[in-house]
Amino acid sequence: VVQLVESGGGAVQAGGSLRLSCAASGNTRNTYSMAWFRQAPGKEREGVAAIVPQYAGGNTNYDDSVKGRFTISQDNAKNMLFLQMNSLKPEDTGVYYCAARTFGGLTTFPLLARSAYDNWGQGTQVTVSS
Repeated sequence: VVQLVESGGGAVQAGGSLRLSCAASGNTRNTYSMAWFRQAPGKEREGVAAIVPQYAGGNTNYDDSVKGRFTISQDNAKNMLFLQMNSLKPEDTGVYYCAARTFGGLTTFPLLARSAYDNWGQGTQVTVSS
């Protein structure tokens, strides 16, 4: 089991930036990919960005809605995951969750499907006002 704790959420105006952090602990050695998801009120949780460990190539994957604005990164030595969010829009509002995948082995291309992740943080709220 991997424990995940998010931080860095808050309220910002459209066009602003936020940086989310996720601290991982527990069985992190068997983490095959990590990701950020978000859930807006009344909507399904959706994948935003994902990354495989650096030793596996560090490849990233982004939802089309955030490409060019969000950047996922990691510090494997410190078991930290980050999401730099720039040019924020009101539609980026939601609870952002950190997720870790510890089954299925390594993949070259990190997955964004919710079913691909088995460890979740409690979430951090991001609110973007127009």
